[in-house]
Amino acid sequence: MFDAKWFFDLEKQICELGVDSDAQSFDDIKQNLSCPKKLSPDDFANNCAYVILAGGFSQKTAKKIHQQIMRDIFTNGAEYDSLIKIFNNKNKINAICKIWDNRKNFCDAFYALKDDQEKINYLTKLPHIGKITANHLGRNLGIDIVKYDIWIQRLGILYGGNNNLQPDNKKLNDYIKIACDAMFNKLVAETNLPRGYIDVVLWKACQIGLITF
Repeated sequence: MFDAKWFFDLEKQICELGVDSDAQSFDDIKQNLSCPKKLSPDDFANNCAYVILAGGFSQKTAKKIHQQIMRDIFTNGAEYDSLIKIFNNKNKINAICKIWDNRKNFCDAFYALKDDQEKINYLTKLPHIGKITANHLGRNLGIDIVKYDIWIQRLGILYGGNNNLQPDNKKLNDYIKIACDAMFNKLVAETNLPRGYIDVVLWKACQIGLITF
């Protein structure tokens, strides 16, 4: 495990199963991380909405709800009463409405920052965007960053060989982060791929059961 052959075998299996995507396809994610594009305010808010909705749901469910939400927004604007009928979660719908209504300001402020860590810190200040969600959103916006969700933390624990550590989505353990970063550094060096792309491939491999613990 944890070498280039292992990684490329996982990537191949995922592609053969036809599940090579997150919010975007694997090819789009790889391209976006290698050569990030500046998004329009609409696209920026669209990406925010996806990661807000994705928390706690399967990718298939999140994509379906996201498509319905965005279709309604593009037709009627961000109308709370309309959107809550599609997805009955007040906090998430409120957050999506606030981001959509202020999308130009949020988008301009994000791209005004030059440092990637400053951009990630800024994203955590958006409505309903926590630290792990900010990393997910940042990666989808083209920042070469790791999400550090439960699956990746478990891989880091396995890589580091310390089974006494427990993953936690609310507070990332420093030792787990060090192990995860060492794992990604090794795979980046061996595959010559962006760590954000490696992250999404490993996450998908865990999510669909190609990697078990």
